[in-house]
Amino acid sequence: MLPDQLEKRRDTNQDELERMATILVSSGDYRIQKKLLRRSFVNAGDGSATRQALFIDLETTGLDPATDEIIEMAMVPFRYASDGRIFEIGDAYQTFNEPRSSIPTTITRLTGITDEMVAGHKIDLARADAMTRSASLIIAHNSNFDRRFAEKLSSAFADAAWACSMTQIDWAAEGHEGTKLAYLATRHGFFYDGHRAEDDCYAAIELLAKHQPVSGKLAMELLLQKARKPSWRIWAENAPYDLKDLLKKRGYRWNGDGDGRPRAWYFDVEDEMREVEINFLRKEIYLREVELFVQKITAYNRFSDRA
Repeated sequence: MLPDQLEKRRDTNQDELERMATILVSSGDYRIQKKLLRRSFVNAGDGSATRQALFIDLETTGLDPATDEIIEMAMVPFRYASDGRIFEIGDAYQTFNEPRSSIPTTITRLTGITDEMVAGHKIDLARADAMTRSASLIIAHNSNFDRRFAEKLSSAFADAAWACSMTQIDWAAEGHEGTKLAYLATRHGFFYDGHRAEDDCYAAIELLAKHQPVSGKLAMELLLQKARKPSWRIWAENAPYDLKDLLKKRGYRWNGDGDGRPRAWYFDVEDEMREVEINFLRKEIYLREVELFVQKITAYNRFSDRA
């Protein structure tokens, strides 16, 4: 069979599959999951002003950036407009990185990455820095994890604005019961081969390009709205010990790391809730007027150990 005949047959088979999928879905008795096929464009360019974002995913030897190391990095650039529409999706930079010591067996079971796979591989810092500095926004699906490791790798990541597709979109408000990437992909009608970090990056970008069922907004639009707004970290220094349970119930967390920040309870609130929270502390915790230590958190220090 000639190449053009093979191509025509594939197109015919694909059309037939699409027709059958439409029939199954329209019956109301079936849901169809489609395998994610990487694409270079989500929307065609229409003259809108765009910026470049960079989606990043890391695999590491553990959870502590002070002692653990990156063993795989993937970064995928893409263009987006201020309203959340995604346009061109670039090629991934993916690399393994050999750590100083053997990869723990628990990490190999979790990631599938072995010592043999990373042997002799190192992150090209010049390339990673260039991609990072050309982006207006860095996104990860757990930026609280990825940013801390990335900043240890290079100051370029510390200088960048970051957003988190896991925590800065209210997935629950959109009717979703979880925030894991594979689950959200399934909820949006597609699945993918989640074996490598770059697969997660492409899947997350696809997710950001989807309209949400409740708000009707693009996930990327919701992310940008949250990332652009400042938040405030309010420190309840020297709060009465016997009121710690009240603080915990309200969502306060304890910082006892001795990392230069106060050894105290703290709580992050949105801009419009700042005064509400300060008034709560004065009336319910300190029972008096008190000046509180308050930090402004933006995309440039959010998710960082520096905040």
